[in-house]
Amino acid sequence: MKYLYLIIFFSFSTFNLQAQNQRKTFNFNPGWKLLVGDRENAKNIEFDDSSWKSITLPYAWNEDEAFKKSIEQLSTGIAWYRKHFKVEGSKDHKVFLEFEGIRQAGEFYLNGVFIGRHENGVTAFGFDISNLLQPDKDNVLAVRIDNAWNYKEKATNSGYQWSDKNFNANYGGISKNVRLHLTGKIYQTLPLNALLKTTGNYIYAKNFDITGKKAVIVSESQVRNETSAISEVQYEVQIKDASGKVIKTFQSTAQHLAPGTTAMLKAEAMVEGLHFWSWGYGYLYTVTSRIKINGNTVDELNTKTGFRKAEFKDGMVYLNDRVLMMKGYAQRTSNEWPAIGLSVPAWLSDYSNQLMVESNANLVRWMHIAPWKQDVESCDRVGLIQAMPAGDAEKDVTGTRWDQRKSVMTDAIIYNRNNPSILFYECGNESISAAHMDEMKAIRDQYDPNGGRAIGSREMLDIPSAEYGGEMLYINKSASKPLWSMEYSRDEGLRKYWDEFSPPFHKDGAGPLYKGADASIYNRNQDTHAIENVVRWNEYYKERPGTGKRVSSGGVNIIFSDSNTHYRGEENYRRSGEVDAIRIPKDGFYAHKVIWDGWVDTKKTGIHIIGHWNYKAGIKKDIHIIAAGDKTELFLNGKSLGFGAKRDGFLYTFKGVTYKSGSLKAISYDDKGVKLAEKQIKTAGTPVAIKLTKLQHPTGFKADGADLALVQVEVVDAEGNRNPIALNLINFEMSGPAEWRGGLAQGPDNYILSKQLPVEGGVNRVLIRSTTMPGKINITAKADGLKSATITLETLPVNVNDGLSVQFPPDGLKSNLQRGETPVAQTYQMSRTPVTILSASAGANTEKAKLSYDDNELSDWVNDGNLNTAWIKYNLAKETRVTEVELKVNGFRTKAYPIRILVDDKEVFKGNTIPSLGYFTAVCKPTTGKTVTIQLLGSGKETAESEKIGVEVNGKKLDDGIERAETKSKGGLSIIETEIYGAK
Repeated sequence: MKYLYLIIFFSFSTFNLQAQNQRKTFNFNPGWKLLVGDRENAKNIEFDDSSWKSITLPYAWNEDEAFKKSIEQLSTGIAWYRKHFKVEGSKDHKVFLEFEGIRQAGEFYLNGVFIGRHENGVTAFGFDISNLLQPDKDNVLAVRIDNAWNYKEKATNSGYQWSDKNFNANYGGISKNVRLHLTGKIYQTLPLNALLKTTGNYIYAKNFDITGKKAVIVSESQVRNETSAISEVQYEVQIKDASGKVIKTFQSTAQHLAPGTTAMLKAEAMVEGLHFWSWGYGYLYTVTSRIKINGNTVDELNTKTGFRKAEFKDGMVYLNDRVLMMKGYAQRTSNEWPAIGLSVPAWLSDYSNQLMVESNANLVRWMHIAPWKQDVESCDRVGLIQAMPAGDAEKDVTGTRWDQRKSVMTDAIIYNRNNPSILFYECGNESISAAHMDEMKAIRDQYDPNGGRAIGSREMLDIPSAEYGGEMLYINKSASKPLWSMEYSRDEGLRKYWDEFSPPFHKDGAGPLYKGADASIYNRNQDTHAIENVVRWNEYYKERPGTGKRVSSGGVNIIFSDSNTHYRGEENYRRSGEVDAIRIPKDGFYAHKVIWDGWVDTKKTGIHIIGHWNYKAGIKKDIHIIAAGDKTELFLNGKSLGFGAKRDGFLYTFKGVTYKSGSLKAISYDDKGVKLAEKQIKTAGTPVAIKLTKLQHPTGFKADGADLALVQVEVVDAEGNRNPIALNLINFEMSGPAEWRGGLAQGPDNYILSKQLPVEGGVNRVLIRSTTMPGKINITAKADGLKSATITLETLPVNVNDGLSVQFPPDGLKSNLQRGETPVAQTYQMSRTPVTILSASAGANTEKAKLSYDDNELSDWVNDGNLNTAWIKYNLAKETRVTEVELKVNGFRTKAYPIRILVDDKEVFKGNTIPSLGYFTAVCKPTTGKTVTIQLLGSGKETAESEKIGVEVNGKKLDDGIERAETKSKGGLSIIETEIYGAK
């Protein structure tokens, strides 16, 4: 009884101290000072920073160089960031700082006292500043940042593998958002493993009933009691839908929390009427987790999250019980913009990431390092699945560097495990050992065992613990874990280059060589770049779910937007994007929009005409149509030019069309002649004027010193139509409280920060940054011979008190729900039936014949190099009418092999294999039997492709199968995988 009274006494004592001390979170981005260079006493409170540059975070101190300089030339060195701030009512509270990340390493001082160091340049981290903070008084935070490429961790004297001059653009300083959290002394911790060593809350769903729209929702939080009393606490969870309506409230039973202890509190309940997060359907809920004492809330945390079911089986990805073929982009994690780098406002992250979804991508694979929280949350809103890496370059490592990678994976999982858009954790940009895979998987199982996320790495084709994998540039298939290509096309080309018939008349492939390689894939024009996107994707599409037991789960194209990273063309930045650096689409964007429109099987209604229709009289040009229908007809000024020649699944070509001013219209049909879609382009008139259009945050342009607006400039004809071949130089003038950040174009220093900027293809864009003073901004664009244009922007005031604000960059951003919920119907159709192979014999090495059908693309059967032993015979599980045989042979990219195929000794195919990204399909004369024999008829022949196979950035030769000496002989035959099919 005495103990019970003590509990009650301590509980009431704690309640009296804590009941009014609910959590508050502040935007800590405003009011910073910056000095580039080192200052010995800059950490001290009394240091005079009045002459330093005033900035608002996020802000990279070398931002002016983004796209002006190539990646390896980006400036490095020391920069100091300082901030004065005051926290009212912080006495007897806990106060934390949360940094989303810095580059590279920072030393932090509060009121002159060293509080910690963070060094990996990737992950979020935090500080408990409760004991050093001066309540209700001025405080000074000083940060010394070192962004040296070769920075070494102080404790180990080791560099970081991912600090790489090829792909990890070095935007130095505090380049990501910062928040300040104020809590009571009984509180839910922050998900900041780095420095704080806390895990925060964890929300997930289980026991899904997708058709019934319900699931059990679980919320658990790490809770600390930093009072001197025992408290009886209850954990309550409330769920609000996207409209703010409370749909469920549930709680745990009360439990005792002793002083100085940490506990995990958990509550769960079945929730009905759920809208499951899905591709292009970023439906999010607000989950409020509360700590209550005697029925009164002492800590309340709001988390935006979504609920979805994900499974990874049968070689496929299942989202909400429907198969989804992965299609999207391998995007540099920097996701940068000209003269800004990565430090853009949240609305611009949404704008860029939603463009990926609009091109019908469902996956972004961030490359090499974990994305920052702003992009992670943006993908939640726009409905874009993410593959989240930890940190890597291009190989496995050991020792300290492997420990660093594990640490980053731990930090990133804890920080991002409530974000529904993450479906994949990536352990490396190259294969890692089985032991390392097990270690990474153990980290996932410890911190995110219920999140429905696969963990794997590039390749990992034969590592059982890897839950997904896939090569780059080539096709992998599996009947078990999903395999998708980590990057399947690297070609580059400027948006400026339409074709060789349009100004500036760029012939495909013109330009300097890269390491002696043919420049055609590094300096494409828009025609061939878009066509190559179709050709590459079609090979994956042919192996999609529904085409057999072993399937490809898709792949991602490198990259989405032109990037300030490793380049190979005549510009000093990477131009592989389907949009340019300012996010203006190229033709490849629209190509993807057609060929990717569907969960697995492509919808038939997509169509796009590559290019424009403004040429000189008499020009003859091949016209290419990308369409998902069965046939396509072209009309010039209403007259039919017939039907195009179809190839590569989606591409229709009309040879030698003579240009005539007017309209070019394409119509696609199904195989019965029913019209499916049409697209028309018209000749634009002579340029007469400039047109300006603004793009900004949907709730307005904020005067916070960090918000950006995009202003699009077009050269138009008398009817307002953009002229697609205009290259006019535009002169801009700006007045009002704003900072000119400009755009990008081909020319001196890529026109970075210049107020002179040419349009390319009739269009360009510039970035305008707000100051902290609200007001009107006038922008005028002029060009010789054109009517000028003026546009007015207005920035809205932002309330900042003592360096803190309660307005945040994502405020007012809504979810993208355009694609609607996960389809009810099956998302693919079975097109053929796989035939089970029971056993095999061969002319040589019969004991290894089974390796040719073991669902492992890192094993193969090979003969002894003699033509008379170059055969393999498969015994089928039952008599079958064989229609197709599919092979992955060694040298699949560079060799053609003359073969014949027999079914029960009856020849059903004779011809050459065709070099491909992986698989060759032999269409056989339908024949019934119980055995299938594949026989080599002569030497495999090298193709022209063998000279272009190339190497990776790190010098590794790109894959072409498994190196076998026998295949260099005249009678050498090696098969990695054989699949046999019957009719549907």
